[in-house]
Amino acid sequence: MPFAKFKLHPDLLRGVRELGFTRATPIQDQAIPPALEGKDLLACAMTGSGKTAAFLLPILHRLIGKPRGVTRALVLTPTRELAAQIEEHLRQLAVHTPLSGAAIFGGVGMGPQEHAFRTGVDVVIATPGRLLDHFKQPYAKLDRLEVLVLDEADRMLDMGFLPDIRRVLKHLPARRQTLFFSATMPGPIQALSRELLHDPASINLERRSAPAVGIRQAVYAVREDLKPALFVELLRRGDVGNVIVFTRTKHRSNRLADYLTSQGVSNARIHGNRSQAQRTDALEGFKTGRYRCLVATDIVARGIDVEQLEHVVNFDVPHLPEDYIHRVGRTARAEATGDAFTLVSPEDEQDLAAIERAIGKRLPRVVVPGFDYASKPTQRFEVPIAERIAEIRARKAEERKRAKEKAERRAANAAGGGRAAAAKTAGTGSDRPSRAHGRSEGADAKRDGDAGRRRRRGGGSKGNPGGGASHSRRPDGPYR
Repeated sequence: MPFAKFKLHPDLLRGVRELGFTRATPIQDQAIPPALEGKDLLACAMTGSGKTAAFLLPILHRLIGKPRGVTRALVLTPTRELAAQIEEHLRQLAVHTPLSGAAIFGGVGMGPQEHAFRTGVDVVIATPGRLLDHFKQPYAKLDRLEVLVLDEADRMLDMGFLPDIRRVLKHLPARRQTLFFSATMPGPIQALSRELLHDPASINLERRSAPAVGIRQAVYAVREDLKPALFVELLRRGDVGNVIVFTRTKHRSNRLADYLTSQGVSNARIHGNRSQAQRTDALEGFKTGRYRCLVATDIVARGIDVEQLEHVVNFDVPHLPEDYIHRVGRTARAEATGDAFTLVSPEDEQDLAAIERAIGKRLPRVVVPGFDYASKPTQRFEVPIAERIAEIRARKAEERKRAKEKAERRAANAAGGGRAAAAKTAGTGSDRPSRAHGRSEGADAKRDGDAGRRRRRGGGSKGNPGGGASHSRRPDGPYR
């Protein structure tokens, strides 16, 4: 359906046209009309189907013309990247309107986010944890909220956000419109939707365990230790262009990024241990072409939109078919086409079989001509976890040893200084009495010498002119 049929505000339609949107996707076609009518909405649709515009356009249409300075819409989303992307999409759609939005998420300073609350931006897009941090302060009030959106609700459940969502709901008015979007509908999500929604319009476009139509899929069978070399070979041959390559863990993401760098392949990594500045740089650098490869964990498997993404590569086969669907859904978005390749080692065959059962077909196997599948890698890619643990323990033991030695040196220095101070004090105390005693003895000797000299001269003291003796003297006897 053309967007003009939704009877959206002309300023919004102008923004839609400038973004190059001509016809609504199926989820937009079915979600926008009831949302414009103010109904609650329960929508189940795969990632990459255009859900963001499906809830942003009705919200912006509703808020145009209302008094400014009050936040009237809240979008809850699971990741920082998705929050930033929705905020950017909002600015693009609302470029010809006075409406504003702000992304609220962790890893960055709270000052600008506090300013957004105090000025009352029209739409807040937030991750649950950081929003709860702001709710501890008196300035964070959403008591005049009119619309709540839960985006990627099942992903928030997977990430353990359900308790946080319930705490957020306590800060929101009960009377509101709620739009609920999820790629899947597991039991806890269904239960939450029943709590939140009142007589909702239901949309189910979930294609259970089926990738988007435009994705060409293939499997490259290879030994685990040769996966890095094969991936680089695909890049050098041009079989893979700009690519998001998914690893199972943050450790393997780091190892692959380091390997690509050593092979001269421009890349950036993005996972939960990276700072927000690093994650933002990685995503922006990849979108602008500064990096050819984005090495990622499943943190970017949902919702992240990269225009004209050519390839997705599963460096590690995901354990769950649903994760495979979301990963490969980063390409062939908005009815475009793209390639999704999976590197499969003998250890991965069981997970691959589960994926193929879920999607109902066997994926084609591809052999790269000229690649030496029997070669030995020049460097070890994966460090076994037992070895990594042993290395960490050894490093910690060495750190404790150095800390102990340092403490012992400090204690020895302190003890040595104490003994020196005591000796100095003792030496000073014994020296002073001896000098005083010496001065006393010298004075006494001087007095005795003076008296002796007077006696020899025949003189006496005032009290004893005859020579200083007070006894009598017999002419023929000694002194008494």
